Amino acid sequence: MGIMDNSDAPKTAAKKALRKELLDNRMNLPDRLQRADQLQQAMRIWLVGRPDTVVGAYWPIKGEFDPLPALHRWKEDGELVDQPQLRRIGLPVVNKEHKTMIFRAWYPGCPMEEDAYGIPKPKDTEVIVPTLLFVPCVGYAAGGYRLGYGGGFYDRMLGSLQPRPVTVGLGFGVGFLPDFEPEAHDVPLDAILNEHGAVWPV
Repeated sequence: MGIMDNSDAPKTAAKKALRKELLDNRMNLPDRLQRADQLQQAMRIWLVGRPDTVVGAYWPIKGEFDPLPALHRWKEDGELVDQPQLRRIGLPVVNKEHKTMIFRAWYPGCPMEEDAYGIPKPKDTEVIVPTLLFVPCVGYAAGGYRLGYGGGFYDRMLGSLQPRPVTVGLGFGVGFLPDFEPEAHDVPLDAILNEHGAVWPV
């Protein structure tokens, strides 16, 4: 067992260093607002024609792209069509003890509270089950692979959701990893968008 630990240590250290480099790059983007506007547009185009009415997203932290303005526009667009279906947006609520995640309905101005990690979450709104889920990427690679923060919440949650939602990673172009080698437990995303549009599938 000690041998395996030794062989895994350099890989873990390298991933940690890569994560830090990507986060530093993202936090210091000089043209963040322009890139964010472009990614909002890419999201809105990608959503056109999608059948989903319940979409999960995330509250942005650590320089993440904010998907909520584009999703709010998507929700409003749905209310303008002839036969409006109620479109709903959910944000994750993490159970730190059990390492699980559910989604509660979010709308601008809804009551919020901090979760165990200090991230805002909807307070006591309806639990909803997204059929489409936007996921933040620290880094991403061909094949739909995502580098997250290392907590494994999304992989665990995706493994438990039935039916599994369509998953779409969101990240800026600086997060692309040409040499990323996925591990056995990595769950590939169905699509990845950056400010230039859909980068997976190509």
